[in-house]
Amino acid sequence: MPAEPAPLPPPDRPLPSVPPAGSIRPARPASDENPAVAAAGDPVPTGDEPGAGPGAGSSADAGAGPGADPAAAIRRLEENLTQVLPGRPETVRTILATFLAHGHLLLHDVPGVGKTTVAKALATSVSGTLGRIQFTPDLLPSDLTGVTIYRQETGTFEFHPGPLFATVVIGDEINRASPKTQSALLECMAERQVTVDGTTHRLPEPFMVIATQNPVEMDGTYRLPEAQQDRFMARVSLGYPPDAEELAMLATGGFGDPLSGITAVMSPQEVQEVGASVQEVHVSEAVLRYLMTVLRATREHPSVQLGASPRAGLHLVALAKALAYLQSRDYVLPDDVQSLGVAVLAHRLTLARSARVDGTAAEDVVADILARVPVDS
Repeated sequence: MPAEPAPLPPPDRPLPSVPPAGSIRPARPASDENPAVAAAGDPVPTGDEPGAGPGAGSSADAGAGPGADPAAAIRRLEENLTQVLPGRPETVRTILATFLAHGHLLLHDVPGVGKTTVAKALATSVSGTLGRIQFTPDLLPSDLTGVTIYRQETGTFEFHPGPLFATVVIGDEINRASPKTQSALLECMAERQVTVDGTTHRLPEPFMVIATQNPVEMDGTYRLPEAQQDRFMARVSLGYPPDAEELAMLATGGFGDPLSGITAVMSPQEVQEVGASVQEVHVSEAVLRYLMTVLRATREHPSVQLGASPRAGLHLVALAKALAYLQSRDYVLPDDVQSLGVAVLAHRLTLARSARVDGTAAEDVVADILARVPVDS
């Protein structure tokens, strides 16, 4: 059997190797003592044979599974996401590009617009697993990472991984958990590993956190720490569907399953291979200098107290490469940086008090910077 390729490093630091298949045990199931946490490690139903997990070589129907042409597989993956987010092609592209760039996504939107459905569709499409966390004020860090249990019959300690050990992790209402619990995500999002009782455990590859937060309801919520917001590659809002798509949705009476037509189109190994191709997309020095000028402008803008970090620049480069790849280009254009600037930079900015009093939005600040900075800078 050929060896699996080494996982790709994220934009800001290298990653260790992926553990061998089968080395991660399934997480403890949800129970009365732990109702907020869904069981991890359970494959998302894809229509494949029972027991076929991530990387097992199972494929979708009609030749769309592992082994298919990468470009064709990416098109089918985009079609799967478009099926659950009709009429929003730019949002679909940003979500898909974030996944291929090995980033994490913050969905900033009201309930009921399909945030969880998107995560399920993505996990199913890449033959992956789905971990789900319902963030609440009483949630503990161990509810996310897992726990080490002493087995009296064997006299040994056994690690039971939490819902973070999945291909796609959906965190509902992340801002309802305390900062102590949210801090459990810092290591896994930056280093793709968790440390429990002094032992480091690798997370599966690919690995993506999709967190949601409600921008309207603020009671009982906590502000996300700057360090955590900086680890999200992009923040997007799904928005309401176009009238035609919403009318078709209403016509089903709520009985249609939006995931019924979603099948696996790629294996985790193929996702890694596509990610390697994304990293090879060329970024010219002129584009890098333009991007650096944009970053500097966020730090010097009068409405901004804390500007974009160097990690923000790395994330913007990685996401621009992925977007160029999705558009069948092997080079990045300034237009890529401009189209992704708000999604990558806005949530990282801390506005000055005067700007907050005036009701200025971070998105408006980034849009103003992108409009003012000349491309030939």
